[in-house]
Amino acid sequence: MKISQTKDFQLIAKLNEHVHDLHFRIYPEHFKEYDYEAVKAGFQSLIQNERFIFLLLEEDEAALGYAWIELREYPDTPFKKGYDSVYLHQISIGDAKRNKGYGCSLMKKVEEIASEKGVDVLELDYWSANLAAKEFYQKQGFKRYREFVYKKLQR
Repeated sequence: MKISQTKDFQLIAKLNEHVHDLHFRIYPEHFKEYDYEAVKAGFQSLIQNERFIFLLLEEDEAALGYAWIELREYPDTPFKKGYDSVYLHQISIGDAKRNKGYGCSLMKKVEEIASEKGVDVLELDYWSANLAAKEFYQKQGFKRYREFVYKKLQR
């Protein structure tokens, strides 16, 4: 197994189909159907941002998944203390390779990067109906400290 940083936005766009389809299936009112060309263009733009790091997971030279992280700096304000974090936007492993330790390996690499950068906070969010994500992140030691809620208004 090999985990390396990548700028291959085309490959990330292909690997994104799994997680994108999951989001569309659970929340079609928020997500568009997967469109490779549109997603590819989106990742092409994102991958240029130096705060974003894309990690590619491969085994036997086959791409199995990725993680997309962001190095964040929260400034000190009169209301809140400033801090730095590594924010996990997405982690995706295809269905056929799930529950084999690949996601855990990606998370360890994310933790290593945070440590190398002197950052001691990892953050992420996931959609509440994504129970597999909730279970995975709980097993990785993540704790809930804030909830994001909404109310749909009648028109």
